[in-house]
Amino acid sequence: MAIARFPVVVLDCPDPKTLAEFYSALLEWKIERNDDDWWSVRAEYGDSMAFQKVDSYRAPEWPGQDVPQQMHLDVVVDDLDTAEAAVLELGATKHENQPGTTFRVFLDPAGHPLCLCLD
Repeated sequence: MAIARFPVVVLDCPDPKTLAEFYSALLEWKIERNDDDWWSVRAEYGDSMAFQKVDSYRAPEWPGQDVPQQMHLDVVVDDLDTAEAAVLELGATKHENQPGTTFRVFLDPAGHPLCLCLD
């Protein structure tokens, strides 16, 4: 018997609204405002992500570990070139370190590592 229905991933950030808008556009999920310090996005089938404001937020320094990433998101896409163009237009930054050929590493607007991965 499951204790919970699904996990909610919560990302710390300096501007929850901006990050919610980014992931809402990327995943085509509905954006929800809880208050100025907490925004979220939700899929029609129930999965969700939330974004909480942290005044002293420091972006991870990947691949270095001075400020560890602690987690990152992998987003499965059909075409890396098309997905790259779209995620850059949404406000992501392509990371200079690209260690693979079946995925590409980006930083979301708050600096969290985000990988676009071929299925």
